[in-house]
Amino acid sequence: MKQGNQSMVREFILIGFSGFPDLQVPLFVVFSIMYLAILAGNILIIVTIRRDSSLHTPMYFFLALLSSSETCYTFTIIPNMLVNLLRQKATISFIGCVIQMYTFLGFACTNCLLLVVMGYDRYVCICKPLHYPVLMNQRFCTKLVVFSVTGGFLISAVYSYSVFSLPYCGPNKINHFLCDIAPLLQLACARNYIGEILIFLFCILVVVFSFLLILLSYILILNTILKIPTAEGKRKAFSTCASHLIVVVVHFGCASVIYLRPHSRYTLTEDMFVSITYTLVTPLLNPVVYSLRNKDVQVALKKSLGRSTCARKM
Repeated sequence: MKQGNQSMVREFILIGFSGFPDLQVPLFVVFSIMYLAILAGNILIIVTIRRDSSLHTPMYFFLALLSSSETCYTFTIIPNMLVNLLRQKATISFIGCVIQMYTFLGFACTNCLLLVVMGYDRYVCICKPLHYPVLMNQRFCTKLVVFSVTGGFLISAVYSYSVFSLPYCGPNKINHFLCDIAPLLQLACARNYIGEILIFLFCILVVVFSFLLILLSYILILNTILKIPTAEGKRKAFSTCASHLIVVVVHFGCASVIYLRPHSRYTLTEDMFVSITYTLVTPLLNPVVYSLRNKDVQVALKKSLGRSTCARKM
């Protein structure tokens, strides 16, 4: 059939949760609670870092931006997902699908690059402590953030263009709760092997290369920590990295399962579970891990809550 005789898709139907009609209301309640917890936790981290001068360091500057990016990332997906759980037919326009993919991939790539930057920050802090204030000055930190955001959204633009430049002229049911790469490629009327290779290469660039840079930072950090003579010194040095390391493992673990798996092994149930983890659990993990494991943040939170209590009494 010629391309000219085919009607182009104007909207997509998201059927990710349609196979669980009896669970849609309970899932709506659970996901709503988790989303509120994500918003509350990340906003609390941002406000605490902004208000407490003792946290005005590069490490917490990057953490506040990561929390902001995670909040924006969830905002592009979760509200629409919650609305669709209560609808008989979960639809999204073609343009809406493009915008959702571009924005959520942009913030996801930004998160990856910010985690790389945070790994580099820990490397400089532990391996080059005397040069840390000079190397990680405010101007350089701002440049790293601008690079992360710009790079993240440029990569997202390449992904989105590669996916939506394909013709969509027949099936319009997406086996997912959002407009993601793999389920959309399955709906395309024609295969663009160069585009698919380009998407896979960029996935490797973002996920694998970013992870390798973080791994390199931690190899150098570990080498420095092992040279510290006292056990207390080693524990203190490693404790500054533990929270970041936990977030990195979960973040890149989920991302690699979703985006580095061959399309021939794509399955709805498995991908849905991992995507829900990546969308809901990972953004919730940041404030939980950094508030429970980081003494500086704990002290700042107690001070902030103490001020609020005193203000109420007055």
